[in-house]
Amino acid sequence: MRQEKHLLLDEVKEQIEKDSSFIIMRYAKLSANKMGELRREIGKMGGNVEVMRKRILLRASRAAGIELESIDLAGHIGLVYGGHDPLETTKFVYQFSQQNEKAIEVIGGRFDGQLYKGSEVLTLSQLPTKDEMRAQFLGLLEAPMAQTLAVMDAIMSSVIYCLDNKVKLENGEVAP
Repeated sequence: MRQEKHLLLDEVKEQIEKDSSFIIMRYAKLSANKMGELRREIGKMGGNVEVMRKRILLRASRAAGIELESIDLAGHIGLVYGGHDPLETTKFVYQFSQQNEKAIEVIGGRFDGQLYKGSEVLTLSQLPTKDEMRAQFLGLLEAPMAQTLAVMDAIMSSVIYCLDNKVKLENGEVAP
């Protein structure tokens, strides 16, 4: 193998080892401008998009201890490295694909050390984000407290209402 290919192989292997999460995508009919847009948006999320030959990807993944034989790598292949929040990056890739006439197809991915097929990655991308799950959890905790507070407020209000009626009755303002 030539020196340039060794360097590329080492670079891809290091990137795979560094980022434990990545998405394997197949792309077709994607203009250079759209690819640039995808790279910019993924870059804002802390991720990266790399296009490479299948042989380089297979060798680099094998050297990193990841077997990709279960994933169909036909067509033009690229990797989207996860960035700060890999699931948010995955959601963006699916949204980008929908907005661009499905020019990108997610065919697999790796999250937290486990390899997933494209359909499983789609399922993962449909999960709520961390912020959404935090909001749901806080709502779950807040609901019983809010209901308890509403009951106590109603009890206190009814006591005050009864005392006010008693005072009005004693003063003759209200007929018995």
